[in-house]
Amino acid sequence: MAKLYNCEEIAERYDVQVITVWDWIRKKKLPAMKIGKSYRVSEEDLKKFEDDRRTVSA
Repeated sequence: MAKLYNCEEIAERYDVQVITVWDWIRKKKLPAMKIGKSYRVSEEDLKKFEDDRRTVSA
């Protein structure tokens, strides 16, 4: 099973506020699943999110 990240972990990883991560999810820039009252993002979706924002193809 892939690792699931919560919004706080993602915010810390990218050095942004948690509200910014919520905004990415709300605007459908970052796919997430709601589990209980919090969002979780799979490692695969996070990798795709990063790859989509590269300025140079890897």
